Amino acid sequence: MLIKSFNLKILLLLIFSTVSSFTVSAHDDEKYSKKGKAFVNVDSEAAKTVSLFHASLKQGNREAARKLLADDVIIFEGGSVERSADEYAKHHMIADMKFLSAVNSEQLEHQVYTNGDIAYSISRSKTQGKYKGKDIKSMGMESITLKNTDTGWKITHIHWSN
Repeated sequence: MLIKSFNLKILLLLIFSTVSSFTVSAHDDEKYSKKGKAFVNVDSEAAKTVSLFHASLKQGNREAARKLLADDVIIFEGGSVERSADEYAKHHMIADMKFLSAVNSEQLEHQVYTNGDIAYSISRSKTQGKYKGKDIKSMGMESITLKNTDTGWKITHIHWSN
């Protein structure tokens, strides 16, 4: 029950922070350059965990990516859900690694906020390239929550959309 209550608190914090942080329209992107509000706290330990997770996926390092996920991570992507790190590692992670190794992604915005042992990361990216014979050109958004544990920051929730 404590874990469900904890996950609900994280989800509510994430929803509130995402709504309040992403009130920027496409026309305001010029205001949110890498020198401005687009990149906040990206040198924090929680942010480094998120960056290492992305790099591990891109490099195809399944073991390193898996270690950064809490065992009970919940991942939302493409209308589906994976309810554990093992489930993700056995299924969708492999496809994500193949896709990310084939395309180029540019991070347009990354903001990380920490409150005690809880952190959330919100980001936007542009992805281009060719995958399985198809031209890819998409904008993506990502929300991640993390918990600081005895073994470092662990990702507890991911929501990807594009």
